Amino acid sequence: MPRSWVERWRRRFRYLYIRFLRLRAHPTELARGLAAGVFAGLFPLFGLQTIIGIVLASVVRGNKLMAAAGTWVSNPFTYLPIYTLNYQVGRWLLGQNERQPFTDVESLKTLLETGADVTGALFLGCFVTGCICSALSYGLGLPIIRHLRQRYRRLRRDRP
Repeated sequence: MPRSWVERWRRRFRYLYIRFLRLRAHPTELARGLAAGVFAGLFPLFGLQTIIGIVLASVVRGNKLMAAAGTWVSNPFTYLPIYTLNYQVGRWLLGQNERQPFTDVESLKTLLETGADVTGALFLGCFVTGCICSALSYGLGLPIIRHLRQRYRRLRRDRP
């Protein structure tokens, strides 16, 4: 009898969950990989986020698989809120609160300057927000990973 799509997704999620629990890495390595992936995922460099996350994970001696998964923080459902927040944070840090971009685009020079302002504010906001979110993901991820691992060990030990 064919399974429903809900049951298929439940089985896939359970499979990935068990694979996660069986990763052969120390919890701090997993948490560092997650933090590197979250940091990279908050930049608008589509197609490069996973590569950047894996490179950062290598630098901080984090798990590369967790870094790749951490970049999923940005996806088609979260792009708009993440990059809007990052842009607003960058504008606030640069003191650009008094004027809105794209108000005067009469000349190519004004357009290019406005584009540079927008890009600078966005990337500064991405960097600051990325630092904060990666620190939070490490701080929250480490105890969660430890808890899940202990729970998994208890369940395996108590099996007949």
